Amino acid sequence: MEMEVGGEPMVRVQAIAEAKLSQVPPQYIQPPHNRPHHHSSTAAAATTIPTIDLFEFNPTHLPSIRSTIAQACTDYGAFHVTNHGVPTKLLHQIKTTGLTFFNHSSINDKLTYSCDPHSFASQGYGSRMLLSDENDTVVLDWRDYFDHHTLPLSRRDPSRWPHFPENYRETVASYSDEMKGLAQRLMGLISESLGLRGSYIEEAVGELYQNITISYYPPCPQPDLTLGLQPHSDMGAITLLIQDDVGGLEVLKDDQWITVDPLSDAILVILADQTEIITNGKYRSAVHRAVTNATQARLSVATFHDPAKAVKISPSSELVNGASPRYREVVYGDYVSSWYTKGPDGKRNIDSLLLN
Repeated sequence: MEMEVGGEPMVRVQAIAEAKLSQVPPQYIQPPHNRPHHHSSTAAAATTIPTIDLFEFNPTHLPSIRSTIAQACTDYGAFHVTNHGVPTKLLHQIKTTGLTFFNHSSINDKLTYSCDPHSFASQGYGSRMLLSDENDTVVLDWRDYFDHHTLPLSRRDPSRWPHFPENYRETVASYSDEMKGLAQRLMGLISESLGLRGSYIEEAVGELYQNITISYYPPCPQPDLTLGLQPHSDMGAITLLIQDDVGGLEVLKDDQWITVDPLSDAILVILADQTEIITNGKYRSAVHRAVTNATQARLSVATFHDPAKAVKISPSSELVNGASPRYREVVYGDYVSSWYTKGPDGKRNIDSLLLN
């Protein structure tokens, strides 16, 4: 279950789950206001995230695609896309590859790829997303993950990624390239849906920094007390996510949690905080979380596209329209440091940038 790395015990949730405990350790128990059944309702359960057919980006469909994207970004900050051009075979391969790493290798083999426990956003195999404070009061997610630094290419070092299964590194590299292309096309459509030139958001973000995080959520003996991933909005520009058929992802809308049912071969688009800032709040980043269950493990693959740390992000002057901007300018690296220092907790990080 544990291995000393840099003097700190490396506890993995999968090992805890395999120990068949009847109760979760106390550090995984969420406070009452964060527990899965808080803010649930029949109405929310009946609501679904929009699904947008991209028609392989056929030009004749682009006007209607932009319109539906505008509505989805306004109402949800998240939507599924189909006919997106990413090979179905590759979507299946990345999930199978991740599942093989987590389920068909020993804990000691996996721990050889451990991320740095003393540094946030460190590449590698981990469980703890946030560093503990002096009183070790951080509530932990019921999740293990492997985070890959994939773009720009100067950050990509496949030797830091697992060598098992044998196609792991090739699959992650191919998936990275496909996700970058899709993210760029989607940022173009999102820009155009606001009446901006297609390159606007991508130019505001600059060179894309991409991370791919494969998350593994083991069965949990007390799913009503835990979360696989605590409520948060993503820090960067745009996130592209796929999940297996178990499901467990939820998006917050109108103070109600909406289940994002798995949709075969679709990709979930999640707007992140920097896009909300650039659009001056016309489009909102999506608060989301992952719930656990008692019987089935779950896997998801999230691909994050972020600005470089030195990039300054501010509302588009074209969208402010002579009025006061809603958000103050922020250096992205400062935003990241704040996010990891304060913890997720919904949208409190971007809300701290709101101007009166």
